[in-house]
Amino acid sequence: MPQVNKLRTALSGERGGDTAPPSSARLRAALTVFFALDGFLFAGWVVRIPAIKHQTGASASTLGLALLGVSAGAVITMMLTGRLCRRYGSHAVTAVCGVLLSLSIALPAQTGSALALGLVLLAFGAAYGGLNVAMNSAAVDLVSALRRPVMPSFHAAFSFGGMAGAGIGGLVAGSLSPATHLFALTGLGLLVTAVTAPVLLRGRPAAPATELPAADAPDRPKGMGSRARRIVVLFGVIALCTAYGEGALAEWGALHLSQDLGATPGLAAAGYSLFALTMAIGRLTGTALLERFGQTRTLVAGGATAAAGMLLGALAPAVWLVLLGFAVAGLGLANIFPVAVGRAGALAGPSGVAAASTLGYGGMLLGPPVIGFLADWISLPVALTTVTLLAATAAVLGWTARNAGEHPND
Repeated sequence: MPQVNKLRTALSGERGGDTAPPSSARLRAALTVFFALDGFLFAGWVVRIPAIKHQTGASASTLGLALLGVSAGAVITMMLTGRLCRRYGSHAVTAVCGVLLSLSIALPAQTGSALALGLVLLAFGAAYGGLNVAMNSAAVDLVSALRRPVMPSFHAAFSFGGMAGAGIGGLVAGSLSPATHLFALTGLGLLVTAVTAPVLLRGRPAAPATELPAADAPDRPKGMGSRARRIVVLFGVIALCTAYGEGALAEWGALHLSQDLGATPGLAAAGYSLFALTMAIGRLTGTALLERFGQTRTLVAGGATAAAGMLLGALAPAVWLVLLGFAVAGLGLANIFPVAVGRAGALAGPSGVAAASTLGYGGMLLGPPVIGFLADWISLPVALTTVTLLAATAAVLGWTARNAGEHPND
């Protein structure tokens, strides 16, 4: 059943309407590419963390503080990005942030100290956070136009991109220096952005033709009232619990496998790749799960599954058991973040996406230093069990949020 969606021609403030706007299918494909690129570039950086740790001579705790730069830069820019999206359009901001992220990915390999690493990661994190808010805002608009819960499919592209980035990074880790590898990622990122951005810049989806008139439709508020703000914060905290787990596995999973279990660099990188693969599989099935079981049961089951998987991944004594735990954790975490951000965006537009994303990436802000300090104080495996605690918290909050918003299926 082909779905015909009328599309408005220009971003706000754009003159003229000469160029035909892209179809909703092309817009969805372009956004999918940006999600995949985001995951690919981020994973390419993540798998080089052990080598850059050695290059800078950082301890676990100082590395944790340096890695704080990624999340700090992201959180600082997220609310600003929400305002930029309202003013210039989420598609234009997505394209600009794609360029900035591609340029900044090369910087960490040029540093020689933990302090310098932390400073350049601020810039990398700012671009990463801006891209995430902008493309999620664009995705929320498209989901609304399509009237299907397809948000997990975009995040599946992020996970597939992460899987590919980690896999390729593991393959080249023994033959390419971090500087050469990350510089190549800059070139690839700029090329993909140059090819894909024009599709986004030509238009954005309008409301479906069957939508109620503006006076009668339950549109998202331009601002957030007190009730809306409370609901957005609730979903933001759920996103925080998930982002904490994703960040922990991304930034400490490879080190756990190599340092605590003696895995080779390639096998250590495969840990995050496997996690990203199972997360992508979970997100590919996310639309069907949401349509069949509703958001509440999807959130609760996902949090409980992730908690069990991460407990195994943190404490198991064998590499294959840790990899199994990472895989189960990926399945559990798969749909929590996209559902939480999508609900916040459906309620309050770019402001809701920005607020929930800021809280969500606060999990990444807390994760690196907390795990780093706990690793120095107790051990890295015990530190990673905090992921289990927060995944269980996400399950409880998901049940608490069962009556939030107008979702009768839940």
